[in-house]
Amino acid sequence: MERRSFLRGAVVGGGVAAFGGSLWRGAAVAAPAQPGIGPYGALGAADANGVRLPAGFTSRVIARSGQKVAGTSYTWHNAPDGGACFADGTGWIYVSNSEISLTGGAGAVRFDSSGSVTGAYRILSNTNSNCAGGATPWKTWLSCEEVSRGHVYETDPWGVKAAVQRPAMGRFKHEAAACDPVRKVVYLTEDETDGCFYRFTPTTWGDLSSGRLEVMVGGSGTSGAVTWATVPDPDGSPTATRNQVSGAKRFNGGEGCYYADGVCYFTTKGDNRVWAYDAAASTVSLTYDDSLVTSGSAPLTGVDNVTGSASGDLFVAEDGGSMDICVITPDGVVAPFLRIEGQSGSEITGPAFSPDGRRLYFSSQRGTSGSSSGGITYEVTGPFRA
Repeated sequence: MERRSFLRGAVVGGGVAAFGGSLWRGAAVAAPAQPGIGPYGALGAADANGVRLPAGFTSRVIARSGQKVAGTSYTWHNAPDGGACFADGTGWIYVSNSEISLTGGAGAVRFDSSGSVTGAYRILSNTNSNCAGGATPWKTWLSCEEVSRGHVYETDPWGVKAAVQRPAMGRFKHEAAACDPVRKVVYLTEDETDGCFYRFTPTTWGDLSSGRLEVMVGGSGTSGAVTWATVPDPDGSPTATRNQVSGAKRFNGGEGCYYADGVCYFTTKGDNRVWAYDAAASTVSLTYDDSLVTSGSAPLTGVDNVTGSASGDLFVAEDGGSMDICVITPDGVVAPFLRIEGQSGSEITGPAFSPDGRRLYFSSQRGTSGSSSGGITYEVTGPFRA
């Protein structure tokens, strides 16, 4: 008898995954791991930073809101949110948004090849509720405003060039962005209960000052073929961008967005789902749906930011839930990779790997205090799967 897993369409026990475009296309799906057990093993006891990790992994605190980043003059911003890493010679830079009304913006921390902090600074100031965003292939950070008719700002992770507003990418309640260098487009999520999934095609790849904004259309239910339709007025006034195209596909609270190998993964918090858009086939399907859990508690709730590793694993951060970052493996296992204890009034934000894949950065947006001034940014080091 076939047993259905929490992964839609996955037949457990020697069957074939039916994800229609994800990393799991045509792959046999293993039975779900035991509760709390994933490819890295069980979570250990909380360490000195309150982080539970598998054996072999360690954590350290990189920055705290309202305090100077060690060895620098930069005071780390409140409510750290979406983030990304950029190669910087033999070192790297981690950028982080600030989800604060009117004065949000973004900051950055620079590391040398050994992982030591060598600098920290502001890269964007006086913008509104900067939630998530995305890195570009030309090494800029797209910082997105999560407000009605919000903007996308293109910023310089090195803090040298001034940030630039990109209105051609649409004015709506932006969440995250992910670049597809093959098709030369940028995918965008929208944090509305009846939000849409967008695609921006720049007139010239590498220059986001002009281009075409489109919205996903079609795809009945949770899977199927989709098309794209041009949004007539990206400014979103007087008619919101999501209401300008008949038949636009709706998503319940778009959150994180991550592109890899022809697939754009994005999350929706309103229904705890992880979606996959197969760009080659132009189909959409579900990678994870907690409503299909057939026994026990869902391993992943409050889905939010998402990133991926070289192994093909997805790492999905929780907004609430058990304060986990969960891993979704190519063979269908979904389980906690880490858990932060004692911070139930917070959310995990900004997961991003260092360029060498050996360090994972993320934040607890409100920390132990439950206040935006209590944010904590962490680094986890260990034997990540290659």
